Amino acid sequence: MQNAVKFTTTEPSTPTPGQVLRGRILRHKGVMVGGTVIAVIILIAILAPALAPHDPYAQSLIRRLRPPVWIEGGSWAHPLGTDHLGRDYLSRLIYGAQISLTIGVCTALISGVVGTTLGVLAGYFGGWVDAVITFFVTVKLSIPTILLALAVVQLFGGSLNVVVLVLGFLLWHQFALVARAVTMQIREMDYITAARTIGCSRSRILMTEVLPNLMNQIIVVLTLTIASAIVIEAALSFLGVGVKPPLPSWGIMIAEGRAHIFFRPWLVMIPGVALFVLVLSINLLGDGLRDVTSPQGRS
Repeated sequence: MQNAVKFTTTEPSTPTPGQVLRGRILRHKGVMVGGTVIAVIILIAILAPALAPHDPYAQSLIRRLRPPVWIEGGSWAHPLGTDHLGRDYLSRLIYGAQISLTIGVCTALISGVVGTTLGVLAGYFGGWVDAVITFFVTVKLSIPTILLALAVVQLFGGSLNVVVLVLGFLLWHQFALVARAVTMQIREMDYITAARTIGCSRSRILMTEVLPNLMNQIIVVLTLTIASAIVIEAALSFLGVGVKPPLPSWGIMIAEGRAHIFFRPWLVMIPGVALFVLVLSINLLGDGLRDVTSPQGRS
């Protein structure tokens, strides 16, 4: 008796939403490049005490204005040279990443909490709540952020905490606009109607139904706000009303180097390039996250 050979066909398994999202991220060059550069900068900032070859605050007029290693007269003792006070430029650049990332992340978190809360309330309740919040958003949009930041920081004095708080309460409107628009769409969905029907409270609906469906859009705005905060902080420090010396802010380094820009341009170029790379990477990551989390998966 011969054994019958049975052939079975198996249908390919349907990928889960997580696998689809992971595949989009791995195929998106902007997310991969931006995310990799940001991860490296974050790692450098965390390991700054171990990576910095010198104390970023140590001054020595004997070794002031030494050029980088690739310029004649430079040495590996100070690979990126020294500033006008003899402080190691590489060490200050590394510690400057800590300040830029701290200000960017903390500002975005404060703005995100304030703006998302107001946007969700305006979009869900509508009526006079929406009218009042929209009025405040319109007023905020009519005032130039950098000018208002200059005035407020000058009034309360420049420090790390003051800059974070001022920027945190000046950039919330971006979150409010996005949260309001998306919430107005979500509140008409069937699952929101079902939650109301079974007697869920408004707070429960907002926390368990509305906010989770906002997170993709909020994360994208969060990354773009981090970049905006870093640039504004650098501008304020450059103008002398932001973070105060001797903190190694990249904006302060650019401001201190402008007096020597014609004869020692690297004093401005090095922190300027670092600032450019960081902001560009954050924008690439934010733009890429917008693409990979969209329903049609734009590439």
